[in-house]
Amino acid sequence: MKRLYRILFGLHLFVGIGAIAGGLAAITNPQGPLGVPTELLKNSPFSNYLIPGIILFSIIGLGNIFSALMFRFKSKFQGYISSVFSWALVIWIVVQCIMLNAVAFLHVLFFIIGLIQAGLSMAMLMEYRLFPTNIMIKIYDGVRK
Repeated sequence: MKRLYRILFGLHLFVGIGAIAGGLAAITNPQGPLGVPTELLKNSPFSNYLIPGIILFSIIGLGNIFSALMFRFKSKFQGYISSVFSWALVIWIVVQCIMLNAVAFLHVLFFIIGLIQAGLSMAMLMEYRLFPTNIMIKIYDGVRK
């Protein structure tokens, strides 16, 4: 279980730091963060990267840093928090691919990282038999008997 905590802590820290950097780049230079042209946004409701940058910085970046901190402080809600921000990353990537009408290597990489985080978060909830996994375990035990 200690290994699971370390892996999740590292993944949340990695995603959080990257999202904060990307979000800050988009906030400070909404017309072309890190050299990305605004023409990519032609199929999206945005004319520049300011709003996506704010979302990336606050929800994905700060959310994953917050999740990593909850592992350091051993919060009893860390499985739930980790799960919420893991699925936020997965949804962010899916929406981004739809709006950009493109899929790049980094989309695939971060989508997989989000799914790994979500799976490990579920394993943590199962280990401590927290909702909703406690219900699934009871059903499984009832079927097995």
